[in-house]
Order: sequence, then structure tokens, then C-alpha cells
Amino acid sequence: MAALEKFRKIFSHSKSVIGMVHLPPLLGSPGYSGRFADVVDQACSEARILSDCGLAGIIVENYGDLPFFPGQVPPETVAAMTRVATEIRRAVSLPLGINVLRNDAHAALSIAEAVGAQFIRTNVHVGLAASEQGLLVGKAHEVLRFRNFFKSECLIFADIAVKHSYPLFQQSADDMLRDTVVRGLADAVIVTGAATGVAADLQFAKKVKGICEKIGIPLLIGSGIAPENINSALEIADAVIVGTYLKKEGVTTNPIDKNRVERLLQAIR
Repeated sequence: MAALEKFRKIFSHSKSVIGMVHLPPLLGSPGYSGRFADVVDQACSEARILSDCGLAGIIVENYGDLPFFPGQVPPETVAAMTRVATEIRRAVSLPLGINVLRNDAHAALSIAEAVGAQFIRTNVHVGLAASEQGLLVGKAHEVLRFRNFFKSECLIFADIAVKHSYPLFQQSADDMLRDTVVRGLADAVIVTGAATGVAADLQFAKKVKGICEKIGIPLLIGSGIAPENINSALEIADAVIVGTYLKKEGVTTNPIDKNRVERLLQAIR
């Protein structure tokens, strides 16, 4: 089955909005509060808000685990995210994605398989990027074999020119897409702005979309979505991912504000 067809089986609406559940600091991370039950309760509460408001899907991410590991995360992170994702899966029926920051697609796939999530997000799927964590190394060759080991149908959504990083060599949009999808076998691509909450360059997104259409894969826009730009983004992308705008006062580390979720959806034409 083609990548776009698989995507549309999960997200059937032409204007799909996927919401982020940014987890507070988890077990072992410097900011962990020592009260894991509170982490689970907040995550499930936010997932219910996103579901009740009518979003198309959810991505669970260990956003509070600063500073991030550049690659493999420790077992306590995998255990914590699996527990939280399991409880979210019980709480809501929306399509679920897993992103293990900063770039642990193996852990994300393992969690996804354990909890029945439909997709994962990986920040650097191919190539190399510099970041505050050091080098982020794409491991498509391992990740695709790992997925095949599970005989998994979980989709891989891969960022290109991902936020908070700098590619070690410049590539055209065509080359990035070729390496990520044709050679890296990603199922969808995500474009973002330079940082969390920063809007993506829609002209760049439009160029990427033109290439995506030729090779039959979906495009998502993954940062800086707000009422003033969501329609422009959805005219280009197959779906958008939104986190920061949905939070109280628009602060990424705050809990989700139901009023802001409703305001964003009301802005969609």
C-alpha cells in the first residue's frame, strides 16, 4: 500500500490537526518532580481535551526531559513513556504517535508497538545535523530493519531540516526528499520552523509539497501553527501538528488550554 494511502487510512480528513501532548519531566530527568502519577494524570487530561475538541490525532513527546540525549534514551524513559502512552490509549481513541526526543526512533517504535500507536516521529532520519545535544545521526538503515523485525505497520514521519538543528551540508529540497523518502523509506515528511513554536516557511513547504505529490507521500507542517496561519498551512499540507499555541498563554511548558484549542479549530475555514 502506498504511503499516502496508509496515511489517509489513519487521517481521513483533508484538514487534519494533530495535537501535541508534551510530557513534563519523566523518571530520571533533571526536572522530574518525583510524582509520576501527576505526569500520567496531566497527560490523560490533555489527551481528553484534544479528543473532545475534535482533533485528528495526538503525538506524545518527552518534551520535559531537558537536556535531551542525542540518540538512545535510558530504559527509565522508555518505561515512563510506555506507561503514559498506555493510559492515553485507554483514555481516548484518537490515532496516536510517539516521538522520543531527541532522536531515538528505536525506542519510539518499541513504545508504539507495545501500546498500539499508529505512527512515530523521528527528527533526523537520514544524514547528520548539529544541535545543542551534539551530532544527531540518521539511522534509517537500522530503523527500517527494526520495524521489519516487528512486522510492524507503524508509519515513520520524518522531519527534514528539523528545528533546533543545523544540517552539516546544504541540500536542495529535491535532494532532502530523495534521501529521506526514496532512500530512507520514510512514510511522511514534516517541515518546521527554526525552533519550537516558530512558524515554518510556507514557501519552502509549498516547494516540498510539490515534490511530495510527485512521489505520493504526505507532508505535515510541524511548528508555529496558530489561528492566523492555520488555513494557509492546511492549503499546502496534508496535516498540521500543533503544540505551543494550544497551551495556556501560548507557553509550550504550560498545560493545554481547552479554550485555545477551540479557538484554533474555529479559525479553520
